[in-house]
Amino acid sequence: MYLYIKALHIIFIVTWFSGMFYMVRLFIYNTEAGEKPEPDKSILRDQYRVMIKRLWLGITWPSAVLTLIFGSWMWYMLGSLPGWLIIKLCFVLGLFLYHFSLQYIYTRQMKGIFRWSSRQLRIWNEVATIFLVAIVMLVSVKQNMSWAWGLLGLIAFVIVLMSAIKVYRRLREKGSGEK
Repeated sequence: MYLYIKALHIIFIVTWFSGMFYMVRLFIYNTEAGEKPEPDKSILRDQYRVMIKRLWLGITWPSAVLTLIFGSWMWYMLGSLPGWLIIKLCFVLGLFLYHFSLQYIYTRQMKGIFRWSSRQLRIWNEVATIFLVAIVMLVSVKQNMSWAWGLLGLIAFVIVLMSAIKVYRRLREKGSGEK
């Protein structure tokens, strides 16, 4: 039974992350639609509103809840709380806080309030990637991972990721003539 619960947990983790990754992309496109002239702006915003609502309420939230249910069930079946799992649960808590931040942005955009620029949202989109890498590495390597090397590896990953964002932005601006 444990392996079936684990499989369902992994499936809903994948759909939850997929939803969060695509959600922020839709937030970015919705924000950028505000720069378009009418009627394009209204048409795009109406379409993005439908897409955002369906993805958030139909896939992302249900996947988050089912991930939590099946993860808790696995923990119960495991019957213990090893050290690596405590650390993983801390990252999962951070991931849920990130999820709630997306809920806040969702609520604001549904009201027509666009506080963050597309550039800020692009950077925020990568936070889920950092959680994904940290959690998958931790679960895969478990207690064989050194705290120091794990933390150093995560910091190095964040540096590479942020550098890639800067390079991408420069290439994008160069290609479109933006400044």
